[in-house]
Amino acid sequence: MLSYWEKESFVKYDYLIVGGGLVGLSVAASLAERYPRRKIAILERGIFPAGASTKNAGFACFGNPTELLAEIDTIGEEAMLTLVQRRWQGLQKLRARLSDTKTGFVQTGSHEILLKNFDNLNKKIAHLNKLLKPIFGEDVFSVQDDNKIKDFGFSDKAKKLIFNKYEGQLHTGKLISSLQNYVQKKGVKIFNGCNVGQFKDFGNKVEVLVNQEIEFIAKKVAICTNAFANQLLSLPIKPGRGQVLVTKPIKNLRIKGNFHFDEGFYYFRNVGKNQLLFGGGRNFDFEGETTTELQTTPKIIANLEEKLQTLILPHTPYEIAMTWAGIMAYTPNREPIVELCSSNIALGLALNGMGVAIGTLVAEQTALLLE
Repeated sequence: MLSYWEKESFVKYDYLIVGGGLVGLSVAASLAERYPRRKIAILERGIFPAGASTKNAGFACFGNPTELLAEIDTIGEEAMLTLVQRRWQGLQKLRARLSDTKTGFVQTGSHEILLKNFDNLNKKIAHLNKLLKPIFGEDVFSVQDDNKIKDFGFSDKAKKLIFNKYEGQLHTGKLISSLQNYVQKKGVKIFNGCNVGQFKDFGNKVEVLVNQEIEFIAKKVAICTNAFANQLLSLPIKPGRGQVLVTKPIKNLRIKGNFHFDEGFYYFRNVGKNQLLFGGGRNFDFEGETTTELQTTPKIIANLEEKLQTLILPHTPYEIAMTWAGIMAYTPNREPIVELCSSNIALGLALNGMGVAIGTLVAEQTALLLE
């Protein structure tokens, strides 16, 4: 039940965005920059964004070598390059909108750990560099000297390291807080605790039902709920849970920067004061991790701890400080979904685990669909 005042002041907008994560906030930012006098609101069902926007590992990445080679096998060279270019463009757009200071961005570079010896490794890296050169202007990847493995303290399971000079890391909390502040200063309203049950495009307006009782009305609507979109629509996306742990401070931690292995399914980095963040393992239990349940599981956490002990920190004692899980969304062709589902409703979702990189670009394209 709404009051006269609530109906007058809180439920009618030019643009409504369903989902208050990175993409939803960025859609609002693009619209507010372009149309500063229009009324814009975001409907977010959680206290914090419900998917992965405040639960990701803070990697500003566009793909490590074995991941890109796997994408070539799956979708072909041209499609892989298009994705890398869009991820890289997205990162530059994000950094242009918010200063590095506000997001905690540092271009640390990254290392991929190879757990087996690859035939023709140098040739494969040279081929990737040749493919990527039109995007970056120079070589991206380089095979490191074997002494680097010892420098980081990895076990002999690590066979080779490949360095990527362009990757960076950021502070996920600062990123989302800064985006929230950015759009609110431009007049965008953010409503939390809004569980969208249904919506309908009537041609001259879109009605959005929230919490089974409040009807919001807008001229245009963007659905930016990523893996949770299938609770509202039938789309070719699958959820993918990412489980993460963070250690307590480790004395003389030698690991600085970003690291990946196993085609990017595992990833770790330094955080805070000599703490290690380590996540992934979705490929260890694809069936179990194809879920929207926001909880960790003993199976994946045990798998992460086993790799900490046998690969990453083989001679270093550590304690786990905390664990959590976030939900991502994947499509068969690795492409995000940016399209109209009716004349006044646009979709911007399915970031395929690259939300920090490609999210701002997807949001900009989604906002353009609403014009």
